[in-house]
Amino acid sequence: MGWGGFFVLQNLIMVPVQKNLQATERTWVDMLDLKFVRENPEIVKQNIKNKFQDSKLPLVDEVIALDAKSREAKQEADNLRSERNKISKQIGGLMAQGKKEEAEELKAQVTKNSERLAELEVQETKLQEEIKKIMMTIPNIIDPSVPIGKDDSENVEVQKYGEPVVPDFEIPYHTEIMERFSGIDLDSARRVAGNGFYYLMGDIARLHSAVISYARDFMINRGFTYCVPPFMIRSDVVTGVMSFAEMDAMMYKIEGEDLYLIGTSEHSMIGKFIDTIIPEEQLPQTLTSYSPCFRKEKGAHGLEERGVYRIHQFEKQEMIVVCKPQDSMVWFDKLWQNTVDLFRSLDIPVRTLECCSGDLADLKVKSIDVEAWSPRQKKYFEVGSCSNLGDAQARRLKIRVVGEEGKYFAHTLNNTVVAPPRMLIAFLENNLKEDGSVAIPKALQPYMGGMTEIR
Repeated sequence: MGWGGFFVLQNLIMVPVQKNLQATERTWVDMLDLKFVRENPEIVKQNIKNKFQDSKLPLVDEVIALDAKSREAKQEADNLRSERNKISKQIGGLMAQGKKEEAEELKAQVTKNSERLAELEVQETKLQEEIKKIMMTIPNIIDPSVPIGKDDSENVEVQKYGEPVVPDFEIPYHTEIMERFSGIDLDSARRVAGNGFYYLMGDIARLHSAVISYARDFMINRGFTYCVPPFMIRSDVVTGVMSFAEMDAMMYKIEGEDLYLIGTSEHSMIGKFIDTIIPEEQLPQTLTSYSPCFRKEKGAHGLEERGVYRIHQFEKQEMIVVCKPQDSMVWFDKLWQNTVDLFRSLDIPVRTLECCSGDLADLKVKSIDVEAWSPRQKKYFEVGSCSNLGDAQARRLKIRVVGEEGKYFAHTLNNTVVAPPRMLIAFLENNLKEDGSVAIPKALQPYMGGMTEIR
């Protein structure tokens, strides 16, 4: 059966796949735990193939074999502990009867068993570490509605919102627009911090802050709780919220400390729930957060990635949801729609793009990119990404829910509300007028002191 029908995973729930992105009756595949891998190795292998990560295929059989050894070692250890307790009682009885010689023989057996038990405990620890390392590498099971493709070039356009217009006049490069208003200083930033940093000045800096403030209130008005999170997180949170590949490409490590600068506030916000048990009636948790973000941005190059497109430091308004598994796809559709609505309120045409299998990070189950129209480039470019991670982050961070039917792992989702200054590129290009001024949309004017344009 193809992707357009029912996707059945043995004793898991059948998932009716829909072609559109609106909230449907889609249910969920709870992933990824060792028991599932052990019982469904072929499903896990096919998922790896669908993500074009064939080099990871041997890991499935390897982790299953390690798991078998681990369970054997545990069983032997449990048997030895049980035997030790039994023999200890026998020794007590023999000593009471004055049978010291027989008691000494049993003591020797206890010593021998203890030595073997110590070996098994070391073995168990080592095996569990190896298992954990592999399990952190095997990708999550993607949703059956995800299109199969190797990389972002095979992502699928879903829908356009607003008319993409190319004006009769030339649209300059975004830094040139900013420079007209003395709004950016890249040279000074290079001297102070190196490439990938900037000074925003005057009305452009004000516009940047206005967009953030507007995005904050926009999400509060949609029922989300506003939060300013820690801007540094510990390593156990980092490895809980992202893959090792993402971590290496993004995160800045604080020297001499078990701390990392956040690459997005989503990481800190999901981390808020680490090692917690949430009463079911307190779900969903819907939060919107402001933070600076810090990223290495390895491999960034080319004209369109200069200026303020790919930078090491920026600010962002984010949204996250922690919810019951059966609600996660409904929330997924709500989250990306929030971003679309915000950009449209600022007169910026956008489109949604379904991320294909090869473009999904390992923890993600399904992802939608929101792209803004660039009249200068005559194409769309990414300004936000909405992701459903199923229970992958919750499983790693031990975020559980307790309800009438017991405990289970929550589902987590995240989405970019807005991330200036990249968003400023789309804003300036789409609101630039022929005379060189920039129109301020009505929704943003209160945050710009009533200004209707920048001149």
